[in-house]
Amino acid sequence: MQNGMETAKYTRGRSREGELPKGRSLESRNTAAPLAAAPEMASRRAWLEDFRHMLSSEAIDFERLRTRCFQGCPDGEGIRATCWKILLGYLPPDTSSWEAVLESKRALYHQLVKETIINPHEDEESDSGEVVDHPLNPNPESSWNRFFVDNQVLLQIDHDTRRLYPDLSFFQQPTPYPRASYSAGMEALKKRVERSSLPSQRVGTTRMGIINMKSTAKYSSLEKYYLPLKEGEEAHWEVVERILFVHAKCNKGIGYVQGMNEVIGPLYYVFFQHPDVRWKEHAEADTSFCFSALMAEIGDVFTKKLDSAHLGIGGAMRSLMQLLKDKDPVLSKNFVKKGVEPQFFGFRWITLLLSQEFLLPELMRIWDSLFADANRFDFLLYMCCSMIISVREKLIAGDFAEAVKLLQVYTVFIPGPQETGLVTIEQFIVGCSASSLSSSCAKRPFLFVGTLSSRSCIRTR
Repeated sequence: MQNGMETAKYTRGRSREGELPKGRSLESRNTAAPLAAAPEMASRRAWLEDFRHMLSSEAIDFERLRTRCFQGCPDGEGIRATCWKILLGYLPPDTSSWEAVLESKRALYHQLVKETIINPHEDEESDSGEVVDHPLNPNPESSWNRFFVDNQVLLQIDHDTRRLYPDLSFFQQPTPYPRASYSAGMEALKKRVERSSLPSQRVGTTRMGIINMKSTAKYSSLEKYYLPLKEGEEAHWEVVERILFVHAKCNKGIGYVQGMNEVIGPLYYVFFQHPDVRWKEHAEADTSFCFSALMAEIGDVFTKKLDSAHLGIGGAMRSLMQLLKDKDPVLSKNFVKKGVEPQFFGFRWITLLLSQEFLLPELMRIWDSLFADANRFDFLLYMCCSMIISVREKLIAGDFAEAVKLLQVYTVFIPGPQETGLVTIEQFIVGCSASSLSSSCAKRPFLFVGTLSSRSCIRTR
């Protein structure tokens, strides 16, 4: 990658059917051949200058910014991070108020951290030295009882965030802005889990009715690949862990649901790439508010009580299948005949906003359009529908197992230097704008997934 972003080394890359040779970087993939329909250098400079001008205006034209962001945000100069914050409602269009807004919200987040992360030792003794609280206190309102309840939530968050983007070293690296100074008595959340976690297993049932064994042992397979952090340091995944823990404490109606870590990871990554230290240093607080804003829009799909309702994940998957039926009746009938249900693939696609289907640089480009579109959730369903239709021949030709595997391990086509018939993501996404919802979106059996400097695509027939 360029423009100040870390060159992400993925141990699992993409080959011609979807996997790069092991050890090959994203950067090397982008230099294999000239880009199809890549904008001219002059156009790129004008495109970048347009964003600079919009973001430097005293009053940003929100609709104009949304239109530009839908076509893709530049990688450098922190432009994508700033645009996302505006699109998600964290920053107002009035740039003169940014300093006051940021100062207020960041201070609020720091206060929330202090209030939600409990240190039970602080309440053990009264001013006279008498023991008033202890780990065996049966009072449900005691600090120790709340501490143990919190640890049950923290255990799942810790398990998920430790393995966040395991192919990308960023989240395992120490942040230059550790927050150990929040409170003198505050310890790292991971230490609470490490001290209280014992190897054990329990039987659990997933939201889709699948029974499996859930281990509560520590997930430490990644630790041997990274140097241990020094005292007082914390890794980026620990920052994400803290954000999710505070969010779960402040939103007890939903709490923490597995998969939220995959949604918040790209947000934090983008915000931390801002070249200005004044923005980078507060990536944690900014991510927290933007994640909360995003959950306010898509939180229904994470709510178990709404699984079968129109607003829940069940309703979303039914809408996806209806959209597929409208756009490609033949493929839809083929799915019904084979018994291919949206639960096998659509559940993850929708709840995680496609974060597990594409590499991080490609995902950021998709999210540019997702956040910029006025009907974000409709746009997501159109993207999912087009992903299905773009591999329709293989889906129709294969049996049930082959079709499900293709959708669960979604791969893209890496063209060679002589390949033709390629379509850029800009052309594809503009045609799939959820704000217009025209039939042209899913009629074209192709999908390009990449940034302006990426070349992963599925070609037209």
